Amino acid sequence: MKKVLIIGATGTIGSAVRETLLNETDNQLTLFARSASRLKAGERETVIAGDVTNDRDLDQAIAGQDVVFVALSGALGRFANKIVAAMDRNDVARLLFITSMGIYDEIPASIGASGNLSHNSMLKSYREAADIVEGSDLNYTVIRPGWFTGGPVDYEITKKGEPFGGHDVSISSIADL
Repeated sequence: MKKVLIIGATGTIGSAVRETLLNETDNQLTLFARSASRLKAGERETVIAGDVTNDRDLDQAIAGQDVVFVALSGALGRFANKIVAAMDRNDVARLLFITSMGIYDEIPASIGASGNLSHNSMLKSYREAADIVEGSDLNYTVIRPGWFTGGPVDYEITKKGEPFGGHDVSISSIADL
């Protein structure tokens, strides 16, 4: 049994990860969200209301965890800095961080190169977060999903530097990782 913290637990991806972990593991979950009142803790869950930019809130949530899963949007570079620092302070080494496809300009023209960072400035904060995570000493996985769908688990894993083969990914596929 592992202790898993989900930062962004009320969002679409965070909620799907929560459901998958509850149904397929015996892990203890800590659910961290600004709007924690929207969450009802189950038997294996703890809910923490907090701000990802507040060191005290992050330390409270991260202390004692085995894995941190981050599914946020917004100022991701700032959030990544705060989360990585809190993980270092609390000796937690495993991080899974959701960013976006296109942050490495890895989308080939055949499936829509306009989704690459060089054509889409909205991806800058996602790339900044990935750079911060990659520059850390953590055991990390940067998850770069494409466009979300509601389909079954079916995904392709690409490594940094490899071109994407497609762009649609089901929410359940992301949660399955």
